[in-house]
Amino acid sequence: MIGVLEPSVDSIATALAGRDEIRLQPTGAYAANLLGLSTQVPMQVVYLTEGSARTIQVGKQKITLKKTTPRIMATAGKTSGLVIQALKYLGRDRVDHQVVSTLENRLDDADRRQLMKDINSAPSWIRDIIRNIAAKGGSE
Repeated sequence: MIGVLEPSVDSIATALAGRDEIRLQPTGAYAANLLGLSTQVPMQVVYLTEGSARTIQVGKQKITLKKTTPRIMATAGKTSGLVIQALKYLGRDRVDHQVVSTLENRLDDADRRQLMKDINSAPSWIRDIIRNIAAKGGSE
């Protein structure tokens, strides 16, 4: 009745990562969407990788793999990597109290500890936000 269902972006990415033995890190609007920081669901999802750069199309879904540095990939597959990429996408000027509050409510203590472990992988302006989120968790 509804036709053939396409696989989810995550299942495609998981299959690619397993097949090619690479790590993938969601970035941009997709990272922000996964964290609840944006309601925008991108038609083209971008992942960072240490593997080859390429674009894969499955049905209407388009996934772009962009090669990046080992430093950026250090947080791949972790909530901290998702937070860093989402905040980079939003940009310093668009990260307000609402964004920080959403992250504070969404992240658990383990996520906060991981953020602090990975803090050196983030740009300095994001480090300040990470410290605030981690401190908020410690006071609850």
